[in-house]
Amino acid sequence: MAPTDVDRVAELEAESFSTPWRADTFRTLLERSAVELWVIEDERTVAGYAVLWCVLDQGELANLAVDESRRGRGLGGRLLDRVLDVARERGVRTLFLEVRVSNEAAQELYASRGFSELGRRKNYYDQPREDARLLEKRL
Repeated sequence: MAPTDVDRVAELEAESFSTPWRADTFRTLLERSAVELWVIEDERTVAGYAVLWCVLDQGELANLAVDESRRGRGLGGRLLDRVLDVARERGVRTLFLEVRVSNEAAQELYASRGFSELGRRKNYYDQPREDARLLEKRL
């Protein structure tokens, strides 16, 4: 992700999440060495993005989103594969993420890459209030 991508990423964030991060959040994250931010382009425009935190040998996939009109084309899988590669390169041994219990498409994607449920976070999400599945993958 480059600074020129941030406004589009913030649009995708707002379309994808009920409590979205602001563009300034992404700009700040671009300056942090413990954070990896990636975009994927389709037809020469940002079609999706991912945010990975790395701290010592642990990582967290903080966000992954694909433009709704471009879902089902494998872009999310390609982004996730990139995140997994970068996490390995940075020495991450365990990668974590939370996903809404109702987000079956995302859960299928994560399962296809070997993530398994570690537990649940009760009422983790707002708007609407919903539990999260806590997933992990050993790298």
